[in-house]
Amino acid sequence: MITEDELLYLDHAATTPLRREALEAMWPWLTARFANPSSPHGLGREARAALEAAREELARGLGCRAGELIFTSGGTEADNLAIKGIALGVERPPAARRLIISPFEHPAVEGACDYLCRHHGYRLERLAVDRNGLIDLDDLARRLALPAALCSVILGHNEIGTLQPIERISAIARAHGVALHVDAVQAAGWEAIDVERLGIAALSLSGHKLGAGRGIGALFLRRGVPLEPLLHGGHQERGRRGGTEQLPGVIALARAFTLARAEAERHGERVAALRDAFIRGVLEGCPGARLTGDAERRLPHHASFLFPGTHGEAVLLALEARGVICSSGSACKAGEDEPSPALLALGVSRQEAQTAVRFCFDIDIDQPQVDRAVRAVVEAVAQVRGLGGR
Repeated sequence: MITEDELLYLDHAATTPLRREALEAMWPWLTARFANPSSPHGLGREARAALEAAREELARGLGCRAGELIFTSGGTEADNLAIKGIALGVERPPAARRLIISPFEHPAVEGACDYLCRHHGYRLERLAVDRNGLIDLDDLARRLALPAALCSVILGHNEIGTLQPIERISAIARAHGVALHVDAVQAAGWEAIDVERLGIAALSLSGHKLGAGRGIGALFLRRGVPLEPLLHGGHQERGRRGGTEQLPGVIALARAFTLARAEAERHGERVAALRDAFIRGVLEGCPGARLTGDAERRLPHHASFLFPGTHGEAVLLALEARGVICSSGSACKAGEDEPSPALLALGVSRQEAQTAVRFCFDIDIDQPQVDRAVRAVVEAVAQVRGLGGR
C-alpha cells in the first residue's frame, strides 16, 4: 500500500502545490489586513499600496508597465478577456472579423472564439502545424496578410510540451498589423518572457501553475490596445475588469512568479537533462512508445508519450498503484472519452491518441525519482499490454 508520503506527483502541468513563500506573503492579507483596496480609509489605502506593489513586482518579471497588467480569476478568464475583449474593442468590418489560432489551443481560447463566431459574425481559422506541433510560419504569414482581428498562440503546450517560436510569430504578426495574444499559462515561470521585447499585444498567466494557488491570474495588455471588458459595473483594474481585487491571490501570484523564474534560471537546465533521461528510459523500456511534441523545442519539465497497445487511463491507474501520479492530457478535458484534438492535429490516429500519458516535473525532481518513474512506467505499460490494453 502506497502512503501519501511515498507518492511521486508528476502532474505539475495540471496544478502545483501552493508555495510556502506565497502563502506567507499572502497570509496577512487573508487575516488582519483584510481591507478592500478601493476603500478610502487608512486600511484600504494600505491594501491599495500592497496591490500596486505586487503589480509592480509582476510587471518587472514580464518586462512591462504595471498599468498594463489586469488581474483576473485565472487563466481561463485571462484568455477570454484577451480574445473577446480585443475582438470587440473596436467595430470591425465583416472582412476583418477573422480569428487565427493554432489547431490545439486551450479550451478557453477555443470557447472564446466559438462565442465570437456564434454571436458576432467572426470566422475562425486554424493554422497548419508539423508532426511535432510547430506552427507553419509560411501559413501564418499567408493568413495574416488578409485583415484579421486577432491571432492567438499557446507558447508552451500543456499536452504535448512543444514550445512555439514566439519571437518569429510575433514579428510576422507585427509586420501585418495583427494583434497577437499569447497563452503563457503553462510556460510562465519556466520560460523567460519579456513582453516589451516580443512586441505582443496580450499574454495570459495563471497562478495555480506557478505555486500561487487557484483563483488568480493575470492578463498583460499592451498600452493602447482597445479592450471591451467582460465584467461591467466596477471601476477596478482601470475599468477593464470589474470586481473587488483578490488581493491575497495577487500578492501570491507576484511572489510565486518571481520565485519560479529565479529557480528556472538556476535549475532549468538540470530539470531538462533529467527530463531527457526520463524520455530515454521510457522509450528504451517500452517498445513502440512514441514521444509526442518536439524533442528539443519543448518545456523543460514536460514529457508526453503514446503507448500503442494500451489505453491511457489504464496506464494511469497502473501507475497510481505504483505511487506515480500523472495524467492522460489536459486537466480541462478530464472525464471526456474523446481523443485529444492536439494529438489529432499532429496526425495521430484516434485510436493511438487514446494511449497518451503526460508527465510534468517540478523544480526539485532528482535522479532517484526519475529512475523510479521510469521503472514504474515500464512496469505499468507491460501490465496493461498484458491485459489487452485495458
